[in-house]
Amino acid sequence: MKVVITIPAYNEERTIGAVINGIKAVMNRTKYKYKIHVVDDGSRDKTTEAARKAGALVFRHPYNCGLAETFRTEIKIALEQKADVIVHTDADGQYPAETIPYLIKEVESGYDLVLGDRFSGGIESMPLIKKIGNRAFSRSVSRIINFNVNDCQTGLRAFTRELAERVRVQSNHTYTQEQIIKAVRQKFKIKEVPTKFLRRPGKSRLIKHPLEYATKAWINILRIQRDYNPLKFFGKVGLVSLTVGFALGLWLALNFMATGAVGHLPSTILSMLLMLTGLQIILFGFMADMNRR
Repeated sequence: MKVVITIPAYNEERTIGAVINGIKAVMNRTKYKYKIHVVDDGSRDKTTEAARKAGALVFRHPYNCGLAETFRTEIKIALEQKADVIVHTDADGQYPAETIPYLIKEVESGYDLVLGDRFSGGIESMPLIKKIGNRAFSRSVSRIINFNVNDCQTGLRAFTRELAERVRVQSNHTYTQEQIIKAVRQKFKIKEVPTKFLRRPGKSRLIKHPLEYATKAWINILRIQRDYNPLKFFGKVGLVSLTVGFALGLWLALNFMATGAVGHLPSTILSMLLMLTGLQIILFGFMADMNRR
């Protein structure tokens, strides 16, 4: 069985060498034939040089394309290399290399996608706002797919060649969740394995400000709901508009019956617009749901 361990990296020259050496030390004690790939997403530092010095095969984007595009590149290259199992981990050293063989063993035992669950394994350091965001993501995804996932944001995962070929990630912002959602819908077997989540050396580059992270997190949750459950998403929005418009119209009607006063033209127009808008949004939801199916 051929294993490809693939790592996305962007300006990680300080940690990438230690991550690769740690993986090699663990994997050399196992029976698995493996290669380590690093996809450098247009780093401006010496990430590529550090990764090559540590013994990894390096593939480089000419400029920064983002995590989702890098993930697609990782899978494409791993499939070209005839990998039977693909392991995806991060370049910052927060996921212990010792967990990787456990993920591979679960794939060997019959699972198609094995996730490293940080919340069960223990988190050494994570900002509170990020914990809340990750929990919200996981609950949202679990509701959409009717399958409980404790940590859908994890960057540590192993999956089969078949899953990599059949589950195509198209999103530019929710690739971690998209792979899980599509895997469940295509009836692949999924399991979570507890993994520790270590303190990142130095300051995180992904969280510049808690408010910024919270805003992006909730926008992505709304995107997930919109893309994977459009009828429910648009139905709720449309129902709110329809209800407000109907309530306003009802108040105008009751006021007319009670006082006989004619007027309130702006309120009447607003009521009609709200109800029409609500109906249109609900119809959009039906159309989007039909296209999704």
